[in-house]
Amino acid sequence: MKHVFLFLLIVGFGILTRAQTQYEVYSDGDGKILKGLISKDLIVNDPSFGWFQENQAGFIPDKEAVKALIAKRTAVELLVFGGTWNGDTRYFLPKFFKMTDWASFPQDQIILVGLSPDKKAIGHLAEEMHITTLPTFIVLKEGKEVGRVTVSQKSAGWDKEIGDILKAVQ
Repeated sequence: MKHVFLFLLIVGFGILTRAQTQYEVYSDGDGKILKGLISKDLIVNDPSFGWFQENQAGFIPDKEAVKALIAKRTAVELLVFGGTWNGDTRYFLPKFFKMTDWASFPQDQIILVGLSPDKKAIGHLAEEMHITTLPTFIVLKEGKEVGRVTVSQKSAGWDKEIGDILKAVQ
């Protein structure tokens, strides 16, 4: 129940503050950090994040995962936690968005939360969702978590894992 409330809080906050800043921008000396509700477009359109296009190049998403995203695109939401400062996020987030683009997954059903290096976000959202590894991809149905995938540079098949979670959604 706590997760449903948190999801609704995020969505409600996003709708209410559409015209206002939904995130903070600061630097840790190594680059720009985005903290809060962010979007793919915000990252893609900022030259500070050149790693996004670089890390999409050559990636071919798992075909079954793309099919599962297509099949479930009206039934699920995707909640993503990452850090623009984090190497694993920089590696996997662009690939994740390439996969969702291939599936024409609606961008308004993807909630992207940028975390600070101490893994803090809006309020205590990261703590409430038990986020310890970045990036973390969470599949939600009707606001309830049905599965999650956490990845690191050593992860292989993370896209297939997301597809497997989606296939199991009723």
